[in-house]
Amino acid sequence: METIVSPSLLSADFTNLKDDLEMVNKSQAQWLHLDVMDGIFVPNISFGFPVIKAVKSVCKKPLDVHLMIMQPERYIAQTAKCGAMMTTVHQEACIHLHRTIQEIHDAGMKAGVALNPSTPVATLEDILCDADMFLLMSVNPGFGGQKFIPHTLAKVAKLKRMLLEAHSEALIEVDGGVTNENATQLKTAGANVLVSGSYIFRAHDPQEAISTLL
Repeated sequence: METIVSPSLLSADFTNLKDDLEMVNKSQAQWLHLDVMDGIFVPNISFGFPVIKAVKSVCKKPLDVHLMIMQPERYIAQTAKCGAMMTTVHQEACIHLHRTIQEIHDAGMKAGVALNPSTPVATLEDILCDADMFLLMSVNPGFGGQKFIPHTLAKVAKLKRMLLEAHSEALIEVDGGVTNENATQLKTAGANVLVSGSYIFRAHDPQEAISTLL
């Protein structure tokens, strides 16, 4: 399948957010990635539902919402009301992960499950056929502009083998330090969706930067 590029809003210029969203609209990017942070699960606070709702009114691409928060099940309905296509929750933040995946589906969205760099992909074994996407963090979550963790390539390859063995059609998304220098390796390992922030929004030509990841 073709590679999906999901630019990360966290790296956009919030003083000119509409212009950056129009750039994404005109680009080859298929999704827009939105990181919601609570200052508890990760050591940072980003933006909330009023911003997501405003982004939805301008952005023509499906919203790929990543909840980097504790007890994300409290906000599934609210995320759906903002127009999210995909809601991804962290395995580390969910006590009843299978139930949370069901609740996301019941709200009319696709469900993603994210893992931090230190969490083994083996922990996903029992939900491989329940989620629509698995997000492997290739930096420690909380801040943009971090350096890619090379071990992520092995994790992607291992997860891809697990999905094939389970006959799961779930996508593999990678987020953190993704650039044209590692995109090909990630795709070869089995990644379907590439999230990129600084590399895209700080580029001289952001649309061209997006095209180099495809």
